Amino acid sequence: MRIQSRQRVEGGGERITLVPESLDDLWHLTYVLEPGDRVSGDTTRRIQRNDDQMRDTGGEREHLWVAIEVDDVEFHKFANRLRISGVIADCSREDQLGQHHTLNVEETKEIEIQKRWKPDQIERLEEAEEATDNPDVAIVTVEEGKAHIHEVTQYGADERGEFSGTTGKGEFARGRDELFAELTAALSRMDVDAIVLAGPGFTKQDAYDYIEENAADLTEKITTVDTSAVGDRGVHEVLKRGAVEEVQKETRIAEEAELIDELTKRIGEGAKVAYGVEQVKKASDFGAIEHLLLLDERLREERSGEGEWPFDVNDLITEVEQKGGDVTVFSSEFPPGDQLGAFGGIAALLRYRLD
Repeated sequence: MRIQSRQRVEGGGERITLVPESLDDLWHLTYVLEPGDRVSGDTTRRIQRNDDQMRDTGGEREHLWVAIEVDDVEFHKFANRLRISGVIADCSREDQLGQHHTLNVEETKEIEIQKRWKPDQIERLEEAEEATDNPDVAIVTVEEGKAHIHEVTQYGADERGEFSGTTGKGEFARGRDELFAELTAALSRMDVDAIVLAGPGFTKQDAYDYIEENAADLTEKITTVDTSAVGDRGVHEVLKRGAVEEVQKETRIAEEAELIDELTKRIGEGAKVAYGVEQVKKASDFGAIEHLLLLDERLREERSGEGEWPFDVNDLITEVEQKGGDVTVFSSEFPPGDQLGAFGGIAALLRYRLD
């Protein structure tokens, strides 16, 4: 994320001009924007034409500058874009005012956002800006007959490939080498700064030896880690052990994995923890919250007015922070977020146990 400028506006609020530089940045904006915000940028729009010289043919596209009052925001991960829909409040063509329009925001496209910013939203933008310099990391998990490649993102860990082959050595070695060859070829095509190679047993070392022999330049990027599983579970173990943090100093999902493990551990022990709306609100009233955990999807629902919590989530966040607590918003795109969702999308690690 590149923040171009920040400017206070009359009547309150702030206007921030920014340029999303990655798919991660578009994802961050999904949870920054709310109904009623004003977003402006360049776009194209089909303009209807009816005059004596031209029959209406459905309209021709024109380049326009528009500012819309946000109604809805959709993150389209596989289309590499963010769709922001709303009513046109200002435009380079006055005849388009009041009409509905959708801004398609893509990487490197400058936009301007005007709103009353909440502290966690500003913090999210600043984190995205700092994360721009983080190295790109791939996690490879491998066991006999199977391998997975995940790419670490700020919104989760996307699986980029799954490979299968014959298990065993001896007469099956050729099939095993074919699996390693396919894995090596896929890694060679990826533009990443570091690779974490993980899995149970000795298979990952055999995979490393194959890569070293056939694509030696890749081994300079590789760190090996022991895990008991592959795939999503293996990735979770890698993150939990901090292997990614060694090459990527600030990794959002690594923090989430650690926090959710601490949450489930405390629940199992009946220790200092609260989960669900009622328990968390009670803990906040007593000033007992050390770390508040919120799911981004639920936070967005509550802020949009579609939620059902019997309190204002923004007041809850403010109260927790004023009493010295921390707040982490979890991504719904990754297993720790799924686990938090099972607790209603809200939980807290406490300073002391509540009866």
